[in-house]
Amino acid sequence: MKNDSKKQELKSVNTKPVIKENENKDYAELVVLKPVGYPFEFNLMDEDIEITNKDLFEEYAREQWLGLVVCENSHLFDQKIIPDYGFEIVTAKPNNSIISEKTRIKIITDELNKLKDNTKIKSNLHLSDIIGQENAKNKVKVITKYLESPETFGPWAPKNILFYGLPGTGKTMLVKALANELEVPLYLIKATSLIGDHVGDGASKIHDLFKKASENSPSIIFIDEIDAIALHRSFQSLRGDVSEIVNSLLTEMDGISENESVITIGATNNPTSLDYAVRSRFEEEIEFKLPNDEERLAIIENNLKTMPLKYELDLNKLIKVTKGLSGRDIKEKVLKTALHNAIANDDSIIRMQNIDYALDSTKIKNSDVKGMFE
Repeated sequence: MKNDSKKQELKSVNTKPVIKENENKDYAELVVLKPVGYPFEFNLMDEDIEITNKDLFEEYAREQWLGLVVCENSHLFDQKIIPDYGFEIVTAKPNNSIISEKTRIKIITDELNKLKDNTKIKSNLHLSDIIGQENAKNKVKVITKYLESPETFGPWAPKNILFYGLPGTGKTMLVKALANELEVPLYLIKATSLIGDHVGDGASKIHDLFKKASENSPSIIFIDEIDAIALHRSFQSLRGDVSEIVNSLLTEMDGISENESVITIGATNNPTSLDYAVRSRFEEEIEFKLPNDEERLAIIENNLKTMPLKYELDLNKLIKVTKGLSGRDIKEKVLKTALHNAIANDDSIIRMQNIDYALDSTKIKNSDVKGMFE
């Protein structure tokens, strides 16, 4: 008797709702869902589900939710196979619209779980490990003070900061050191990984990234190569979904979801390539510069300490020939290549001829360096 009544109840619930012609709402083109589990806890229930066929799920979902109004950040509940299981509406296009027989319904499960696992990182770096960039290190003190005591800032809290400068100048290192010293979660992600395979995926990933950071606040989001998803409008024709991704990013950066104690740091090599609407959201832009003579000497000496071979090098000359190079280039293109060259030639000592080989093989010429970035 109990089972029969339950079946009758489910049957009545699953009756397709009638779509009213005079409903003053648009029909939804796309709805992106994320499974979030049950609204209550019961030992016999499993919070996780596995979708084996997303196309079949789309038909299944569209049939039972036909005619319902969908709004972003609200929920839909299954009333068929797994009654009362909730799905968060991550994206509704357009928002506050009606599910029709033509609405595409996408579900994101494994992709978002991988995003969560892969973005939250830990680091052993400290600010003292970063050579140079004194201006940048001084400016991030505001972030330090804010995350240590968010309540004292009120509406004046720093929210969005832009790091810009040539590759290898320490943008990623600084944010790792900052998060480590503050002991806060760091969600570090390449902007290109936020671009999905289907329309709506990118917006969904951005929403989920900010939501996860907010749940674990205080925290830092670091979006490297942000120009990949926030191109200037003159380049947006290169990608059809870029405007949707930009709009989603702007929504999160504006703090509409009230991401308290979440700092967003974007990084780019070329700030002029950014969409103006995105760039205007950054209240401060911090430049990362190439190291000067004194800083290059410190970078070289620090790296030589860990060399597996002895070395006989003219450091004064080495400082001159590496002018215009970033700290990463000095380590990876010059010192590492010189080390490998010495090992390949069965030498037990790194000498200046190995440095010359490195400069030549990596197409770094002394004449080129002389006039670079002056």
